[in-house]
Amino acid sequence: MGMHSPVEQFQVHDMSAPLFELGGHAITFTNFSLGAVLAVLCGTLLVVLPMLRRSVIPGRFQVLIEMMYKMIENLILDAAGPKARPFLPFIFSIFVFIMTSNLLGLIPGVYTVTSQFVANLLLAVGVIGVVLVTGFVKHGLHFFHVFVPSGVPAFLVPVIAPIEVVSFFIRPFSLSLRLFANMLAGHILLKVFAGMTAAVATSGLVASVGILPLVINVIIVGFEIFVALLQAYIFTILSSVYLRDALEMH
Repeated sequence: MGMHSPVEQFQVHDMSAPLFELGGHAITFTNFSLGAVLAVLCGTLLVVLPMLRRSVIPGRFQVLIEMMYKMIENLILDAAGPKARPFLPFIFSIFVFIMTSNLLGLIPGVYTVTSQFVANLLLAVGVIGVVLVTGFVKHGLHFFHVFVPSGVPAFLVPVIAPIEVVSFFIRPFSLSLRLFANMLAGHILLKVFAGMTAAVATSGLVASVGILPLVINVIIVGFEIFVALLQAYIFTILSSVYLRDALEMH
């Protein structure tokens, strides 16, 4: 039976019997778990397989991966500075996971991992956690100065510092919400137009409207692919910008 509501595609349901209990709650393998596993596997294969047979004259897939890696390298060096180079594998892994999750979610029947706010929040909290740990390891207690913009008069510090603290710790929520909202809205739009196309095809109106609904669907899918790549890029560049705070302060 097909889905009648556009939001049904975001429902998490069990795909196995309880595997174990945690805090009195049964933990099962769900469609969300399957989507996450597929994203990790596909992302890993996407990066690893083209590099297994590296050659002086690279193949098209090797070129693609090298270009993608170079793009993220340039991004993180521009956004966070040369000191951020050791964090390149971490940032690149986040980019590949989000990109793969977004693109896999366009396949009917595959759960869109990034349509879950909590999943995105986990990624964002991981980024902020790395920023905090790096900041305190590199700068010690001096890292607290990141909450006091340079040039602020002393009498304004009690007012500005709390605002900066709230602004800093709201970052994972803004990162998560942006990705969540775009994936949710895009997939709902796809579902609605797919339903409209099916309704037109079965109502005998094809002769009057032609292939217009199908063309609209193709355009929307193309736009969603663009959004999937763009949102992975935005999440990555913002993570790099936040990392700069830990490396160079203000």
